[in-house]
Amino acid sequence: MDSRTVRYTGFEGIHLVADVWGDENAWPVLFMHGGGQTRHAWGTTASALASRGWKAVSLDLRGHGDSEWALNGDYSFTSYTSDCIAVADALGRPPVIVGASLGGITAILAEGNSDRVVSSGLVIVDVTHRSNPQGIERIRTFMRSGLGGFASLEEAADAIAAYTPNRPKRVNPPGLMKVLRQRTDGRWYWHWDPRFVERLGTEVPVADFDMLLEAALPNIRVPTLLVRGKLSDVVTEEGVRDFLKKVPGSKLFDVGGAAHMVAGDQNDPFSNAVIEFLEHEVRPMLPGASAD
Repeated sequence: MDSRTVRYTGFEGIHLVADVWGDENAWPVLFMHGGGQTRHAWGTTASALASRGWKAVSLDLRGHGDSEWALNGDYSFTSYTSDCIAVADALGRPPVIVGASLGGITAILAEGNSDRVVSSGLVIVDVTHRSNPQGIERIRTFMRSGLGGFASLEEAADAIAAYTPNRPKRVNPPGLMKVLRQRTDGRWYWHWDPRFVERLGTEVPVADFDMLLEAALPNIRVPTLLVRGKLSDVVTEEGVRDFLKKVPGSKLFDVGGAAHMVAGDQNDPFSNAVIEFLEHEVRPMLPGASAD
């Protein structure tokens, strides 16, 4: 199924780009990727959802992909959360939000700290309010490793392979060119604003956000699924247990053979879990869902 490109306006007028699949009148599902990724991380899952009667919207977060870079370098969690709410409002109906890492934290903050319902359901992918510091440091190191660019796509593929040892190494030029851009110096750079790393440090909040996240969790009243990669070094057992305890009615799905990059590591099991959650937990709760 082919997608179409749509532009949205985020917080303080920033321009955001998304790929959209499915019937325009179907109930929306908003996909938000992790730090350093782009909207292309969700293509297979988004297309699968659209074939089952959902409108799938895969968004490039500010400073990533084809979305605008923040001129003032504002890559705070407050701004990402405000962007999320702005796009959700633009969709006309509260979307189901599927968020990984940065996108997942953004979804938690948007739903749990708003004075109104923002979404119809949440799928939080391999992140909770409590993370493993070693796993976070590994993300930070990987993201900083490419700030000087790569001499070739092969070199970039080597960096990805070192970060994802659970996957076979692949040099896929069309795929790599979705997350890399070649500049006039001939080198290949990640397709995101380097100030994202300089300002934010990592895609997962530091301890300063603990209280805000803790306050958000009990306020989430929509169907919620936590998806964990069983090989992940980011999510902790303690964090998972506490998340499930604090978010009313939340459920857990473990994806075997997947690390932190769950959708990229094991896309079919991930997609199937999301589809089952949407069809059995969310769709029955939607007003007029049968008409979609």
